[in-house]
Amino acid sequence: MELQYIIRRAKITDIPRLTELLATLFSIEIDFEVDYSKQSKGLEMMLDDMDTRCILVAEQCQQVVGMCTAQILISTAEGGSVALIEDVVVDNSYRRLGIGKELLIGIESWALEKGAKRLQLLADRNNTVALEFYKSMSWNITNLICLHKR
Repeated sequence: MELQYIIRRAKITDIPRLTELLATLFSIEIDFEVDYSKQSKGLEMMLDDMDTRCILVAEQCQQVVGMCTAQILISTAEGGSVALIEDVVVDNSYRRLGIGKELLIGIESWALEKGAKRLQLLADRNNTVALEFYKSMSWNITNLICLHKR
């Protein structure tokens, strides 16, 4: 039997489940720490501006099983808007069923509707499974690196 799920915009009531998915993701990404309070606040902030930010979720049997986020930024290199895509994660039990692909396709469509001239995606350099997945979806590795400062 084929898995039935829908891709939709996140709602405020999804935040507890989204923080659980982020905890799964952050257990892989060594640059981030799980802090449910911080992650909840960040998700609330994203949901407060649904014009330039988007959280898509995959829902199966009324349970959120995956998510993907994007934000519109301005790029001087592009002379216009670009989309920064993050937080692509699917619950372990639902991986390899096409959900991640559908989430990315959905977020890409949203970004293009918003006029994004380029799509950028952050991924942990050691997450080889994710990097292979992105490569299969025609994402290219760049020469840029991400730096941060607290």
